[in-house]
Amino acid sequence: MRARLTLLAAAALLAAPAIAQDKITFATNWKAQAAHGGFYQAVADGTYKKYGLEVTIQPGGPQVNNRPLLPAGRIDFLMTGNLLHSFDNVKNKVPTVVVAAMFQKDPQALMAHPGQGYEKFEALKNAPLALIAKDGQFSWWQWLKVTHGFKDEALKPYNYNLGPFLANNKSIQQGYSVAEPIYVENQGKFKPVVHLLADHGFSTYSTVIEARTDTVKNKPDLVQRFVDASAIGWVNYLYGDRKAANAMMIKDNPEMTVAEMEASVALMKSQGIVDSGEAGSKGIGAMNAARVKDFYEQMVKAGLYKAGEVDLAQVATYQFVNKGVGQDVKARLAGSK
Repeated sequence: MRARLTLLAAAALLAAPAIAQDKITFATNWKAQAAHGGFYQAVADGTYKKYGLEVTIQPGGPQVNNRPLLPAGRIDFLMTGNLLHSFDNVKNKVPTVVVAAMFQKDPQALMAHPGQGYEKFEALKNAPLALIAKDGQFSWWQWLKVTHGFKDEALKPYNYNLGPFLANNKSIQQGYSVAEPIYVENQGKFKPVVHLLADHGFSTYSTVIEARTDTVKNKPDLVQRFVDASAIGWVNYLYGDRKAANAMMIKDNPEMTVAEMEASVALMKSQGIVDSGEAGSKGIGAMNAARVKDFYEQMVKAGLYKAGEVDLAQVATYQFVNKGVGQDVKARLAGSK
């Protein structure tokens, strides 16, 4: 009788439907590229699925603004740039909160021509032409002026066309350090001098994941699973087989090439964009309150905010990170090579 009951129980288990996956829509702030690779990796290799998540990635782009969709409840998580967006949300009482920071360094950089005396960061402030987009002029350029002595006289708008920079070897230009240097090398046939602002005190986290505050409060397990799976996705993308993730990104953004994505991954590694600092011991996605406070105080000095204007306790929650998630995966991948 006992054996028969055991067989019946086993049959019932086999006949039971699969556990339903939580459906998640995750939006990015630009078209698919290697800087989004860890998220695509977690879809491609089944990591999200393993964590009980069915994730749809909704890319951004020049004509797409995904930011309002998060507080409106039309997406579940949002990948945004750096903490300036998060400070603005708290200031404007938008009910969102940062739950992880996938980049330890903001890839914002200044590029220059080699052999023109710009090998040292301090020399950049003397460049006669600085090509900076409008949003940069009103954010981190203000920090450069206050902290490093840059002058508005050199400013000209950067319209995401490399022509003016390539034509003037005394110019400097903004760039996303894991993208524009590749374009310069392809079009200009030289490697630009690249200075990461993060290496000179611009201490913001980047590629942060935002969630609604009610999601954090009411579905902390869901948030934890998404953060953990994303961190593991990033480990696998950087150190494992990323072919399937690259193929997914090319499908979403046909302008991208495998060669460009591989070059971008190499830059992410060499510059320590993702896996450096605290992420080395606490796992990708690591954050701490002291660094958020430091960056805010810098932005106050730069005139972007007033002291006390933003309640920093509402900017980020640290309950989902700093747990070493993915470190075992990284060690296993390193050992297999």
